[in-house]
Amino acid sequence: MNSGQNVERVSDGAGSAGRCVEDDAHSDRPAGGESLMVAEERHPRSASPRGVNGDDDSEAESHQDGRNVAVDPDTRRRAFSWCRDFLSGSWKAISVNDFQIKIVSGGLSNLLYMCSLPDDVEPTGVEPRRVLLRIYGAILQGVDSIVLESVMFAILAERELGPRLYGIFPEGRLEQYLPSDRLRTEQLGFPEISAEIASKMARFHGMEMPFNKEPKWLFGTIDRYMEQVKTIKFVREAHIKKFNKLIKYDLPAELENLRSLLTATPSPVVFCHNDVQEGNILMLDGRENSSDKLMLIDFEYSSYNYRGFDFGNHFCEWIYDYTYDQWPFYKAKVENYPNRQQQLHFIRHYLSERRGVAPADQARIEEDMITEANRFALASHFLWGLWSIIQAKISKIEFGYMVNTHKQIKNLTISHFLILV
Repeated sequence: MNSGQNVERVSDGAGSAGRCVEDDAHSDRPAGGESLMVAEERHPRSASPRGVNGDDDSEAESHQDGRNVAVDPDTRRRAFSWCRDFLSGSWKAISVNDFQIKIVSGGLSNLLYMCSLPDDVEPTGVEPRRVLLRIYGAILQGVDSIVLESVMFAILAERELGPRLYGIFPEGRLEQYLPSDRLRTEQLGFPEISAEIASKMARFHGMEMPFNKEPKWLFGTIDRYMEQVKTIKFVREAHIKKFNKLIKYDLPAELENLRSLLTATPSPVVFCHNDVQEGNILMLDGRENSSDKLMLIDFEYSSYNYRGFDFGNHFCEWIYDYTYDQWPFYKAKVENYPNRQQQLHFIRHYLSERRGVAPADQARIEEDMITEANRFALASHFLWGLWSIIQAKISKIEFGYMVNTHKQIKNLTISHFLILV
């Protein structure tokens, strides 16, 4: 997208870049109420040489060998303890040396691990032989967010709309490990896959959940993140330079423009997933040829929200590949943003699942939904952009949260609506 493009072009489904990363609105601070400054300084990173363009590129330098695939001893010890205590059975009979654990890729908010019994140890009862361990990222930790997300996860598991819940604790939870593959970014554009995602999203939107029905999540989260960004003080020289370029944009003014645009954009309030990206969609083993082969997972952002955000946010995710193994650990292809026909394909399958649309109204509704989706895509850019700045401060996850932000913002501004990637 060029900086000279206007809002009408976006509403017609023109390509736009989405976020470079993936949080929950319920926690302002890291666990234990630490300030952002303390969270970063507790995990300092050493400086490293400047990049080829004279700019400090210490993050790229420190990740030049790719991702770290080792599980640190403290995480291994804690994981063993959680599995032993919550799963019981054969898990209590093995030693920490026999305990199997490996990193699972795909998480940008949380740390994910697969924990397993040794091959020669069989379950003695109903306990699973392997589970997924999710350790919440700092931005997700907090009493309110954990309670809400845990209740949500348990309800969806009970309705067989998500994995089973085996254990929950302040730092994370143990989930059912489903034999499956996470979707790849390019699969989002496959017509059959896109159609089923649309149907799954429509079913999700049709659920009644015991949560506040007011659409407070979107701008409540953005406002909260904005306040955090205003007070962030980076320590690393690379982050300081990038952040100083970033704050030259009038973020509060851009936010008010966005708020005004979306206030004038009709969008029903439904129970939204808020993070329908390829890493949160499983292709279940043995169902490759079925019409019900996909499962949505990871509900930490789910809440009542404007429907358009789920559409626009999902369309943005067609651009980003988070499985890239070299710095900055993602690739972006703006041209992969769904075109008009791809958006119509998605919307028509969504409406087919929801039913009740009169043929005479179909064309008008489709046009309104295309406008709705692409305007709310701007909110996706803004929210996850602010989120990525905070993540650069507090996250331990290896990811280029602050890579080339200034240059990308300059190239991805529409009528001065800020799009952060």
